[in-house]
Amino acid sequence: MKICSVFLWVSISIFACSKATAQEGLSNVKIVGAMRDVMWKGKLSGNIDLDTLSNKLHLFGLGPIEYLAGEILIVDGKAYRSTVLTDSTMKVEETYAISAPFFAYANIPNWAEVILPDTIQSAQQLEQFLEHTTKKVNRPFLFQFTGEIEHGTIHVVDLPKGTTVNSPADAHQGQKSFVLTDTQVDVIGFFSTAHKGIFTHHDTYLHMHLITSDKQMMGHLDKVQFKKGRIRIGHP
Repeated sequence: MKICSVFLWVSISIFACSKATAQEGLSNVKIVGAMRDVMWKGKLSGNIDLDTLSNKLHLFGLGPIEYLAGEILIVDGKAYRSTVLTDSTMKVEETYAISAPFFAYANIPNWAEVILPDTIQSAQQLEQFLEHTTKKVNRPFLFQFTGEIEHGTIHVVDLPKGTTVNSPADAHQGQKSFVLTDTQVDVIGFFSTAHKGIFTHHDTYLHMHLITSDKQMMGHLDKVQFKKGRIRIGHP
């Protein structure tokens, strides 16, 4: 198999999760809250205030804003929130003044390198690759890639105020999707085979948030096609 100059850096760390309490594994990687509590029980309020995180050095994280009012991404100590303005526009701000109902985060100064074949061009292919090549890595883990995508679709949750949530369909009300083409991006991802309903949807091991290099667009990554041979994956 041909290998191109593409690298994936995966944190050697593990999550231990329990309801809304952050648990610590072999490193300081943590998960707070659970997706299923939001989607099925309507627990929309914040379980974590990001401005209370004392150690922001090499901090990475992702999740939704409380009451599903937008998306959150932390990249190497910088926190961003995105909110919907119109059906076709969003606002991205750098701030720690955010709360989340469920959130995964970690302080990661060191990363392990994995070579990514140039045949990996979609999220599904990336998921399969990670599943087969990281069996000896403590799971779950966060990963990062930086590079150019050919096209991609992200969404930003925008639940109407006062909406009662009893199912995923309820939770996705107001959600807006945005299409990206030939764009330089950063993505922080969460991988686990044991956290469906906690931090990934029932049909995937991945949860990924994307931000464009100009910091004008950020959201939950739904679909992506990497530009073959042009993705550089690694530590910021």
